[in-house]
Amino acid sequence: MTGIKDVAERAGLSVATVSRALSGKGNVSPTSRERARAAASELGFVLSYHASSLASGRTHNVGLVVPSVHRWFFSAVIEGASAALLEAGYDLTLYNIGENPEHRHSVFNDFLLRKRVDAVIAVSLELSEAEIQQLHAMHRPIVGIGGPLPGASTIRIDDSAIARKATNHLLGLGHTKIAHITGNEAYDQDFHLPGTRRSGFEEAMNDAGCPVRPEWIVSADFTIEGAYAAARQLLASAPDRPSAVFAASDEMAIGTILAARDFGLRIPDDLSVMGIDGHDLGNVLGLTTIDQDAKGQGALAVRTLLGPITKGLVLEPADTEHPTQLVVRSSTAVPKAGTF
Repeated sequence: MTGIKDVAERAGLSVATVSRALSGKGNVSPTSRERARAAASELGFVLSYHASSLASGRTHNVGLVVPSVHRWFFSAVIEGASAALLEAGYDLTLYNIGENPEHRHSVFNDFLLRKRVDAVIAVSLELSEAEIQQLHAMHRPIVGIGGPLPGASTIRIDDSAIARKATNHLLGLGHTKIAHITGNEAYDQDFHLPGTRRSGFEEAMNDAGCPVRPEWIVSADFTIEGAYAAARQLLASAPDRPSAVFAASDEMAIGTILAARDFGLRIPDDLSVMGIDGHDLGNVLGLTTIDQDAKGQGALAVRTLLGPITKGLVLEPADTEHPTQLVVRSSTAVPKAGTF
């Protein structure tokens, strides 16, 4: 059978150079990489990643753990991470733990400790110190997305600040009667995202001297369907409606827009709506939002992990705040006279 030595002889390169060229790891000149690939193709040689893993102790595989694959944010993070891993020549193993606590326990106390992955990316999961220490004890570096993790590198956005920015955008247009659609208690467990964004909304309103009306703060499940139902209740009181709605996610903002149309309300003439995320549908619907670049967060998590791994270094804990951007579209405008 053809081996890597045969490829090296055909290419006129060292075995080490051919190995790096075919695996995509290490520094290899474009000319040498092309010679190695051409020789391998001529000889019908495919690099054995199993043998490479046995020799290096690395699997070239990263585990990605998410609470769900159905929500846009998580799928966008997966897309960004997957593309970055593919570009780097790494495989991805996806763990979708869902709402079952036993699944989470199995993933962090069994599956991730079987030495099948080189590193772990945890998305919107507030891991315990014990869970993190177990991974470190197995020499499995971890990067978290969504909030701070003790002793681990994290990538996050400032949820309170972007909620204030979103609210201030509406206040700056002249709105004072602003409602807020937040996440329900089930989504306030890991990193307390709904509560943090609600606090940012309330701070901006209080700073502007605008009252926060309890009946105008409604909860939903971060889905279009859930927000649609919640917004219908919010907008049903025709004599006294808000002039603007700030939703804690783009999907809930989209649900609000659909509910407003049921009542014959025009966006933004009768009701301004904005969200947070940077959802793909935002451009189609003209949704004003705070774009948190979910795909970019996934790609950054991969780069954060692979940099030290490929160099044989230890990943030092670091807290990285990912940039966000206010994207103004047609769903927000100056309120009509008498509605603000």
